[in-house]
Amino acid sequence: MSINDLEMLFWFVGGLGMFLYGMHIMADGLQRMAGGRMQKLMGLLTGNRLMAILVGAGVTALIQSSSATTVMVVGFVNAGMLDLSQAVGVIMGANIGTTATAWLVSLGEWGSMFKPEFFSPLLLGIGAFLVLFSKSEKRGKAGEILVGFSILFIGLSFLSDAIKPYREAPVFREAFRILGGNPLLAVAAGAAVTAVIQSSSASVGILQTMALNGVVSWKSAVFIMLGQNIGTCVTALLSGAGAGKNARRASVIHLLFNMVGAGVFGTLMYVVFRLSPGEGLSPIKSTEISVFHTVFNVCNTLLLLPFADRLVALSSWMIRDGDGDGKEGLTSSGLMRRHLDERILENPAFAVDAVLGQVDVMGQETLKNVQASLSAIAGTESEKEEIGAVYEREKEINEMEKLLTTFLIRVDNLPLTEGQHRTIRNLFYTVSDLERVGDHAENIAELADCLRREKLSFSRKGSKDMELIAGETVLALESALRARRTGSAAEAAREAGYENKVDELEEKLREKHIQRLSKGKCRPESGVVFLDLISNLERIADHATNIAEYVMDEQPAGHREGLENAEDMRGGG
Repeated sequence: MSINDLEMLFWFVGGLGMFLYGMHIMADGLQRMAGGRMQKLMGLLTGNRLMAILVGAGVTALIQSSSATTVMVVGFVNAGMLDLSQAVGVIMGANIGTTATAWLVSLGEWGSMFKPEFFSPLLLGIGAFLVLFSKSEKRGKAGEILVGFSILFIGLSFLSDAIKPYREAPVFREAFRILGGNPLLAVAAGAAVTAVIQSSSASVGILQTMALNGVVSWKSAVFIMLGQNIGTCVTALLSGAGAGKNARRASVIHLLFNMVGAGVFGTLMYVVFRLSPGEGLSPIKSTEISVFHTVFNVCNTLLLLPFADRLVALSSWMIRDGDGDGKEGLTSSGLMRRHLDERILENPAFAVDAVLGQVDVMGQETLKNVQASLSAIAGTESEKEEIGAVYEREKEINEMEKLLTTFLIRVDNLPLTEGQHRTIRNLFYTVSDLERVGDHAENIAELADCLRREKLSFSRKGSKDMELIAGETVLALESALRARRTGSAAEAAREAGYENKVDELEEKLREKHIQRLSKGKCRPESGVVFLDLISNLERIADHATNIAEYVMDEQPAGHREGLENAEDMRGGG
């Protein structure tokens, strides 16, 4: 190998690396720029399969990778956020969305102004200045997109320059002649390269770069592209391994969809090239690759859309119920572990949404423990069972705290917006507060156990006082959890009213109870339990206030101040 050949090899490897890295940076910037809008897109997923297709196409066009979209879909199905009927539409749409990259790559054929070497340096300079010197987060993200976009095109230019000296080389002509003459080999080659790169967008981009230099024939390009669509399924199949049965079914649907499409269109194009052999041997242009890639994916979706339910049924037949989903017998923390699927980390906005949902799950479990411990204090018939249930649920709450904290750390290291980072920070605090509420619920259960063992009870007035402050405490916690679940600042402001009542009651009831003790109207042993009880309830209300204040912290400043002022005018609720 000559020095010149070695230099061209370096240019090829460097160009490929820049292309892949540029795609990564651009997709990262697009995801951060999209932020919550991607969550809204997923929120449109109802029973309308056409809407699911549009969402799949839109999300994939944003993140520039059908593989990443499908991996996310596998994660959502595994976490129970999507069912298979919704997933099949998103998968179909993802194949359409991935064609956006091919159209970007083919820009070089549209005129000298669109060639990478013409505008990429300018965009790179603008993007770098925005990233380095702009104080606006939005402009910084736009700069990242421009930098990624530019590096992508500069990498393509490197690839093209590395191939250009060899476009007349016999090895290229012979390689594509063999691939064109053997469709199955061409499909296998396209699938293998895509499986290794784990990006059909990148492998199609490489094929287009070769087409720009006139070394690819129509016949070989068509079958290689069909193989690339199959190869992109490998990422989802690997992601589905070890997941629940529905997640594995989603990855199988992706494979079936692309394999059926490749089979149908491969057979059709084989017949076309047999009838017109000259067309099959003619060079294909980069833009023509984009056109075929788009037509294939759109037509494949239209062809198989009426059979979407059949694809779901076939995947269920291939991955049978007997294979086990792993959900049977799972504890609450076990289900949470399933829902905090690492595949969701592929998209930061969805990861934030997923962890918000699971924090609410922990909140509801904590609320159940507070209510169960108060029922035990009230002396219900199932008092002993309720105390035992509180102890068991407290173990689950502690396990949930560990799971959520670990997952929150991983989410916090993703490329989030400033607002998303604030939300994650507040969720850290929320999880800690919920764990402390669980501890106070366990303390109340221990007090109930003490009353039961020692055969103690409160006076009639003491019982009514306890019910009054307990009711306000539960309302405060319920309001705080609603605020966290909905992000409602109004609900967070409402919680403050309940907490103020709890504070007032705690001080008032403590004084009244001490008076009853001094007058001998209450046994000292029961009195100690009562004082401990209202102290725990007051602390629960304080933690509820903390949770509500975290929600307030996430509101726009003007909106937050307006709600606080309105609450003050109502006298704290």
